Amino acid sequence: MGSLAGFLRLMRPLNCVMMGFAVIVGAALASGLRFPPEAWRGLLLSFLTAFALTGGAMAVNDYYDREIDAVNEPQRPIPSGAVSPGEALLLFVLLTLLGLSTALLTSLRCLVMAAFAWSVMTLYSTRGKRTGLPGNLLVSTCVSLPFLYGALALGGDLPPSSLLFSSMAFLSNTAREVAKGIVDIEGDARGGIRTIAVAYGPRAAALTAATLNSVAVLLSILPWLWHLVSPWYLPLVSTADVGFIASSLWLLREPRRERAKKIKSLFLLWMGLGLLGFLAGSIRG
Repeated sequence: MGSLAGFLRLMRPLNCVMMGFAVIVGAALASGLRFPPEAWRGLLLSFLTAFALTGGAMAVNDYYDREIDAVNEPQRPIPSGAVSPGEALLLFVLLTLLGLSTALLTSLRCLVMAAFAWSVMTLYSTRGKRTGLPGNLLVSTCVSLPFLYGALALGGDLPPSSLLFSSMAFLSNTAREVAKGIVDIEGDARGGIRTIAVAYGPRAAALTAATLNSVAVLLSILPWLWHLVSPWYLPLVSTADVGFIASSLWLLREPRRERAKKIKSLFLLWMGLGLLGFLAGSIRG
């Protein structure tokens, strides 16, 4: 049987926590951080939904990628033997049941959105990944949904601000997925996966990532201009914006595998900092 450490590495707990946190941020943005007492149950359930479904997505993705990972990332749980393919599938099923159950306990609307997210992530793992950019867009759809899910968890409608923040998350995550294609270029080419890096080369992928990040940075100005956030939004989001642009330029200078591997981690850092900025911006005096 696989080790506990192997299962945790398979789930990628940091990604799971970030998705759960994004749900809380989405709720905070929709409510101005004014949660009624009865909302906390729904927020806790929503965090668990995002955490579990993200962990399940990671498990099923690694199951279908096990042959590619044997080339690109042989230290990952399945190719390294820490977790068997069958155990990865079992973990996917268990986390799916947990995530959809907590969504149902939240509300019917939340269950519908959670089921949609599950369908998208499963489509990506089984078929979408091999399509390259369309597959990247499927992943980013799932990453952008927590901001909308958080608003639904409070029982209200989706405010325009939720759609704006969701769009920023969509763009920055797509940039990260495109940059990851540079890291995985050897295994993806062998597996017939038509990422931008495989089809057009690493420099085209780096330029695409930089363009997407630039659009996301421009969008990040709008919440401040439209008075949707408090001044607490500016320091963290501005820092994240500078980080996105600097990292993109660094990758453009040398779009090679080792640098792209560092850049994709930096992109994740800036995304986390941006999340904190979104949350801080919801604090009103």
